[in-house]
Amino acid sequence: MSSDSPVSLTQTPPLPRRKAVPRFRAWTGRFDEPAERATMDDLAHWVEGYYAEDLKRRPSKHVYVRKLPEEIIGRIDRLREHPLILNAIAQQFDTDSTITPMKHTDELYISHYNRDLGGDHGLFSKHYDGNLRFLPYGAVVRALIYIQSDAGYTVVFGHSQVEKAFATYDVGLLDFHRELHWVVGEYQPSEKQRILLKCNYLICPANARLAKRAVLGMTTAVFYTVKAAMEYSKSPTTPPQVAVGLLCNLFRLMNNVHPLIPLVFILLVVCLVIGGGVWLVL
Repeated sequence: MSSDSPVSLTQTPPLPRRKAVPRFRAWTGRFDEPAERATMDDLAHWVEGYYAEDLKRRPSKHVYVRKLPEEIIGRIDRLREHPLILNAIAQQFDTDSTITPMKHTDELYISHYNRDLGGDHGLFSKHYDGNLRFLPYGAVVRALIYIQSDAGYTVVFGHSQVEKAFATYDVGLLDFHRELHWVVGEYQPSEKQRILLKCNYLICPANARLAKRAVLGMTTAVFYTVKAAMEYSKSPTTPPQVAVGLLCNLFRLMNNVHPLIPLVFILLVVCLVIGGGVWLVL
């Protein structure tokens, strides 16, 4: 954890502390100290140079932080381990809860407004980031750290009734599995490139080791599966990519209704395929 002092911030007031089960209320804050802002400026400058060709294309780009150069990871650590974020998370959970960074899922995100029914279409429509909100135990909080951004888009956190037009140095926290959210705004070619970090944190009671492993394992499995499908089908050009993109959007809509519906749908398809195979054999 960073040894820096907490920075000053403007934030949505946190709810009283509670047990680590209910929905985390969306929170917004801002890095105001010169050291943190200098780190973010350096990261933005590096991204614009290192990913210059990607910035010319329309699809959004996600890169796992763990795959970046060690020097860049060190700078990112100063932000994702900062007391500004960790204290804001801790304020909404019981004092016996532990915060475990899920660094293996953290991403650098170059955001391009993209509505083409591909894998990244859902990033700008109403959606939940995860689909395990039916779990009675544990929570995952996602931090959106805006390395560079203008205030052209507004992010709406529907359940928390919080809205924010995030600009450079802003940070937002949301419940990964339980917060329905979406982006409002239209793409403008002249706008500043949106570069942000998506960092995830698992919160569980300190003595709940088995539940912690279960929530961590299920969240990781769903995360990697969904991410692979989204990356494969963004801005689709081939029939398989188009099909996967449509499935991503279909599952997103079903998950918005209830998280178990996509699972039931998959089970039904599997049963029909197996049943059809058995019928052909007979």
